[in-house]
Amino acid sequence: MGIFSKDIETLDDLFVHQLQDIYYAEKQILKALPKMIEKATAPELKSGLTAHLAETQGHIERVEQVFEMHGATAKAVDCPAIDGILKEADEVVGDVADKQVLDAAIIASGQAVEHYEMTRYGTLIAWARQLGRDDCAAVLQENLDEEKAADKKLTKLAEGAINAHAAAAE
Repeated sequence: MGIFSKDIETLDDLFVHQLQDIYYAEKQILKALPKMIEKATAPELKSGLTAHLAETQGHIERVEQVFEMHGATAKAVDCPAIDGILKEADEVVGDVADKQVLDAAIIASGQAVEHYEMTRYGTLIAWARQLGRDDCAAVLQENLDEEKAADKKLTKLAEGAINAHAAAAE
């Protein structure tokens, strides 16, 4: 049986399972983002996270669209990886007292989430293409493009001022 369900026998089964995984992850991220927005202090960070909250709702809708296109039921399966990333983010953010350092911690946590999502979407796109589902791949590519853009925005915020302010905090 291994780490996956015994029902996974084909690449198509694996594709659907991974789609269920990212569906769960996106829903968990949608729940976590408001807490990050609330804790962020830099206005540009709050704004960026708020924009990504709306994008995340769109990601969920696109994943649901891919389920439908592929003839599968939109269903989430637990994803211990995203649960761990979000738990760690919550713990780290909860441990930071200085507001400048807190914003740097939020960015780092946000980037860990983005990188997880990028790996999942990249894999799903490759598998969709292998399965002859370029239509599904195109929809998933939209999510991947937005995740990459969010990661770049976080990097720009970090390198622009937030990390420097965190370094100067006492």
